[in-house]
Amino acid sequence: MRNFADLIRKLDSTTKTTLKVKALAKFFENASDEDRVWTIAILSHRRPPRPVNTTLLRKWASELSNIPLWLFEESYHIVGDLAETIALVIPNTESHSDKSLSEYLSEMIALKAEDDDFKKTYVTDHWRQLNYYERFVFTKLITGGFRIGVSQKLMTRALSQTTGIDEDILAYKLMGKWDPNTISFEDLVLKEKASDFLSKPYPFYLAYGLETAAADLGAIEDWSIEHKWDGIRSQTIIREDHLFVWSRGEELVTDKYPEFHPFATEIPNGTVLDGEILPFPDKAIGTFKDLQTRIGRKTLSKALLEKTPVILKVYDLLEWKGDDLRQQPFVKRRAILKDLMSSLSSKDLPIYLSEIVECQSWDEVAKERDRAREMRSEGLMIKRKDSTYQVGRKKGDWWKWKTDPLTIDAVLTYAMRGHGRRSNLFTDYTFALWNANGEELVTFAKAYSGLTDAEFRKVDAWIKKNTIERFGPVRSVTPKLVFEIAFEGIAKSSRHKSGYATRFPRILRWRQDKKIEEANSLQDLETLIPV
Repeated sequence: MRNFADLIRKLDSTTKTTLKVKALAKFFENASDEDRVWTIAILSHRRPPRPVNTTLLRKWASELSNIPLWLFEESYHIVGDLAETIALVIPNTESHSDKSLSEYLSEMIALKAEDDDFKKTYVTDHWRQLNYYERFVFTKLITGGFRIGVSQKLMTRALSQTTGIDEDILAYKLMGKWDPNTISFEDLVLKEKASDFLSKPYPFYLAYGLETAAADLGAIEDWSIEHKWDGIRSQTIIREDHLFVWSRGEELVTDKYPEFHPFATEIPNGTVLDGEILPFPDKAIGTFKDLQTRIGRKTLSKALLEKTPVILKVYDLLEWKGDDLRQQPFVKRRAILKDLMSSLSSKDLPIYLSEIVECQSWDEVAKERDRAREMRSEGLMIKRKDSTYQVGRKKGDWWKWKTDPLTIDAVLTYAMRGHGRRSNLFTDYTFALWNANGEELVTFAKAYSGLTDAEFRKVDAWIKKNTIERFGPVRSVTPKLVFEIAFEGIAKSSRHKSGYATRFPRILRWRQDKKIEEANSLQDLETLIPV
């Protein structure tokens, strides 16, 4: 734990990529194999279940630090991170632990089954014994909220430096379902096993948002245009008569989509399809809100499957008859994919080809983008015809040109403090619109991004002077400030008083030129709902 805590201290103290990779590589060189595996797991979001809820942790920390719970809660909301707050308020010590990271995690896994008294003794004893950074890391592991500004890509780069294994190969090895509690470093990283290949997906290739005019990309003849579908990015694998469906988040979701099970017998072995899982109610593409009714469900009832069926919209072929096609040009992969889809056309399967949009000019591409909401897509994908299928987000060959967001003017009604460097400022806002008779403001969205640091500071100062009531960390404020809110979609929801919720809301600008009487209404919002 001492070495891992020192690693976290180094990673937390710099924003330079080279220094983070250097610190990770040095750790991997010196750590035990068990600690290497757990570090890989933690940095790729494979953490064990949380053994203690945060309500108990806050209560125990308050008692141990001998401060009232309300004061601890206020401190927590100002600091913005529970583990950091606990590390700060518990009396410090210069001692450290000789137990390894893997030993601690094994204890934490076993701790979940114990009663609260045992858990309290275990946790508080370690808080007393550990120094600041060890206590911080220990609590991070207990809470499961381990975000330290290190991407899996950086971790993979450091591991490549240590092992000499190519980054792309490592990215592939670390994908899929594996248990850090049982797998060895040899099996996970060093050993090549044929059985691993059966179910594993390839690392996903991700597009960059288009930053300039589309015409700046050059000759239209060099590019392929298709719609950017708004669903769940996935890879569908058929090998040795088995079907595997993976989400982009590296979750095996085969059982969540029983509609796809016939693929195992109808699509040739050695096939890997890159595509989008889309809701398909009434034989038409639905909204992401429709898809959310199925996400996270442990059991899928017959009624739900009938109400919200899904399809697979495919746009790339990564493997064909067991051959890796990723280094082949995009147009060649698409040609094989089109032939495959033609052969399946008579089998009545829930699988469709994402069609290429034929455009003769960039003006035609722009017009097609304007049709995106009508097509139930997010915009367009622009792919270089000779592009290979790469790993991760690489700039140059694949671009996404999303539709302009929907916008509406709303009134700030509630605020909370932010997190991280904004933990001492009120930067998390709730916004409202006028109801039908224009007499009441009803909430419809929360947003915490879009303003400059200077604007956030100015709004924060105003909030502190115009607070009406306090509800724990939340403050209601005098309705006076108007902001233009941007979002990608809207649907009915019980989450807000308005009965609606927006997708990806963010602040577009502070409308200092508008009074609250000029803010929009719920009726205005309803006109933006897709038919």
